[in-house]
Amino acid sequence: MAVRGALLMLMLVGLISSTLSYTRPPPRETIFLTLDDYEDPTTPQQVHVSLSGSSNARISWVTNATAPSTVNYGTSPGAYTSSAQGNSTTYSYQSYQSGQIHQTVIGPLQPSTTYYYQCSGDSTRSFNFTTPPSQFPLNLVVVGDLGQTGWTQSTLQHIAQTNYDMLLLPGDLSYADYDESRWDSFGLLVEPLASQRPWMVTVGNHDVEKHVPPAKFTAYNARWQMPYAESGSDSNEFYSFNVAGIHVIMLSSYSHFDQSSDQYAWLQNDLQSVNRETTPWLFVLLHAPWYNSNYAHQGEKESVDMKQSMEALLYQYQVDVVFAGHVHAYERFTRVYNGQADNCGPVYINIGDGGNREGLATDYMSPQPSISLFREASFGHGELNIINGTSASWTWHRNDDDESVTADSVWLTSLSAYPCSN
Repeated sequence: MAVRGALLMLMLVGLISSTLSYTRPPPRETIFLTLDDYEDPTTPQQVHVSLSGSSNARISWVTNATAPSTVNYGTSPGAYTSSAQGNSTTYSYQSYQSGQIHQTVIGPLQPSTTYYYQCSGDSTRSFNFTTPPSQFPLNLVVVGDLGQTGWTQSTLQHIAQTNYDMLLLPGDLSYADYDESRWDSFGLLVEPLASQRPWMVTVGNHDVEKHVPPAKFTAYNARWQMPYAESGSDSNEFYSFNVAGIHVIMLSSYSHFDQSSDQYAWLQNDLQSVNRETTPWLFVLLHAPWYNSNYAHQGEKESVDMKQSMEALLYQYQVDVVFAGHVHAYERFTRVYNGQADNCGPVYINIGDGGNREGLATDYMSPQPSISLFREASFGHGELNIINGTSASWTWHRNDDDESVTADSVWLTSLSAYPCSN
């Protein structure tokens, strides 16, 4: 009865209607930023932060020439009392040659603390970032299919106005496809935010280099290293991490996912290791959605076959929410398992509406399936405010011209608070 009550609350509190009077915005121009031509080619650019283990952070950046992979850091501006040394790599793809891509892990760090840092010993550019808290409340931003357009800029501006601790991105970062210089442009575009809070990401179809096999995720793996080894994975394309009282699993829709695959075996082991007493919330992010009432991307194997392979695992271990991208629109489902509303299944949320260049997916199935509670083809982002081990608030913020408007909201209750016997 308690689980049914939680489901009823989820359904009632959410803004269920998807027929709001709203005129969808037109596309905006594609953005392309060129590498800053600093006088010193060792000046750090494209700086971003990610988590690396329980109390460490990874600082990533690019220089146009060889430079030390050193990060000097401390808790006061200009007082860099600690230092860490990392490494750098380069890669080439067709006629493109990357700069020096640096990866340095710093720590151990204190929670809820602002650290000031410089990269490669360069005193002309100083940065700061704030570590997430060690306990609730925890505020997350979730946005997919970000790309590089005027709508991307609008989304980033709205995110900058939120008091968030970490950003989660379920694939399709730069929309570079095989134009590697667009990865540099993307790094420049997101640096103002990604250098200040951890960004945790996974892969999408537009993150794959095309036309010249066997290259796959070459740029992504070189530029956006995630804590895969720390979570027992052998691939940067799927991994997990803990922060405060949540466990987050990042899956790859474009790696092998059948029940004989390395990804499936890793996922099974990872789910078995989750302690719902210390991490009562369990979230999964992937790119290609398993549930989708938009006509876009129907029937793709990355959705259909991956769901068939892995859905039972997520249900068995009572995953709370599955976030996906790929479809360029927003949609929220009730708790679902095997195509039916199920009190013990995850909530499914598709949020591939960050600002991609391909435009919005506006064609939905009619009538709206009963398990689909809210859907709208607009650009925007989501905010997940986890209050405690039981309750969290989810809101989706539409880009209404250049204003951020809350268009959908719902209170969520963790399944760990009402265990199911599934």
